[in-house]
Amino acid sequence: MVLSSKAYIKFIYYTGNTAITDKITSYLKLARLHRPVGILLLLFPAWWGLGLASYGVPSNSLIILFALGALLMRSAGCVYNDIIDMNLDAQVTRTSTRPLATGELTKNEALAFLILLLMGAAVILFFLPAPVILTGFLALGLVLVYPWMKRITYWPQLFLGFTFNIGILMGWLCLKPLSMVPFLFYGGAILWTIGYDTIYALQDKEDDLLIGVKSTAILVSGAPRLFLSGVYGLALVFWGVGGAVANLGWIYWVFWVLIYLLIFWQVLTLREDVPDNCMKRFESNAYIGLLLFLGIVFSHLID
Repeated sequence: MVLSSKAYIKFIYYTGNTAITDKITSYLKLARLHRPVGILLLLFPAWWGLGLASYGVPSNSLIILFALGALLMRSAGCVYNDIIDMNLDAQVTRTSTRPLATGELTKNEALAFLILLLMGAAVILFFLPAPVILTGFLALGLVLVYPWMKRITYWPQLFLGFTFNIGILMGWLCLKPLSMVPFLFYGGAILWTIGYDTIYALQDKEDDLLIGVKSTAILVSGAPRLFLSGVYGLALVFWGVGGAVANLGWIYWVFWVLIYLLIFWQVLTLREDVPDNCMKRFESNAYIGLLLFLGIVFSHLID
């Protein structure tokens, strides 16, 4: 007999069997599904690529495939990152409650979950054209390398930028061969990621110094707002040049200005020693991703 999801939840509730629900909750926490902003930051650049190449609203099928892919790959990236960093996470206040750091899940359980997520992502990838599949394997290589970067360089945020935004190229390649336009937006997105992930890393700066983990937050700790102004400003330049080369309509520049204002607010109101302040400014970058996507799409629809 197959129980519906509603009946299954009632069964657990009435029998008092919390072991299963606790385990499911641990897997959801491992995949960071309680913090969906990471999915959006991975997804929107891919949608930019689709929008830039489609000269209009991207097809529903591609929108959905990339959304599912972002969900699975961001989850897989979090699981892999936690496997590599489980000993480090236990020494950092913010990450010490993660399921592997606390022992809620074993390493083998996490590995099995990682394989399942990667298999799901592979199924989606093989629905896409061959150039996208090849780029997807390149993206996987970047995912595998990224967690090691904070052990050897103060620029792990740069590698995250290459990794998290390669969806721009994949989205574009679904519809067209590569040109200067997606690379300009990719370059801007890399700089944008360096900025927002520096803000994110500011939360862990003191703990990272104690355990020897490197980040741009430590590198620029003397003047973080000046650094952020530089990388965010260059990102806006790349997106501006990209919009001009792509011949995007006037409405794109309205959204570009809105992005500028949001970035200005982030930098102006940042309090680098207040973790909650840093988290809110980090999370606001999801709106930047959305605004740029809307600017691209509406520029094709409104002349």
